[in-house]
Amino acid sequence: MSFSTLISQVRDCTLCQPQLPIGARPVVQAHPSARILIAGQAPGRKVHESGIPFADASGERLRGWLGITPEVFYDARQIAILPMGFCYPGTGRSGDLPPRPECAPTWRELLMARLPNIQLTLALGQYAQAYHFTGKRLPVSARVADWQAHWPELLALPHPSPRNNIWLRRHPWFEEQVIPRLRQRVAEVLAD
Repeated sequence: MSFSTLISQVRDCTLCQPQLPIGARPVVQAHPSARILIAGQAPGRKVHESGIPFADASGERLRGWLGITPEVFYDARQIAILPMGFCYPGTGRSGDLPPRPECAPTWRELLMARLPNIQLTLALGQYAQAYHFTGKRLPVSARVADWQAHWPELLALPHPSPRNNIWLRRHPWFEEQVIPRLRQRVAEVLAD
């Protein structure tokens, strides 16, 4: 199966339709030549409505962390964006619900196998970190603090959501130490 056929199948997926509050609309960005993989949780409501990954305040912060323009960020030949769930899962008491459990087992390995050029994977939040990091499960703060353990191929990041402003204030080392190294690594990978 060609990559374009696979992406079309993903975008047409309705596997979780009955469990989704506003319907299925898979939001992904990928191309076999992509060198950076952003693995998030699941699209939020704004992203569901626009169909554009990280087309919200989280995306603005994430692009700032990476030190790249929207044009580079949305170039699938450079940046792949594959959340753990491709559709908006709905809202719970303290924010968006977890990604639907059907999505990753159905699509993720098929897509990952078609991304041979990934040099840097960014795992945003607990669901992406649980998938991409083997071994002992750690809380997000501990996994992010251990950032050098898998550097420079894999990096755990807190979710860039404005809901994490308190976390960022409590962990100033993240923006002081990790972000400059992340920007440097992103520039190196994209320059290859």
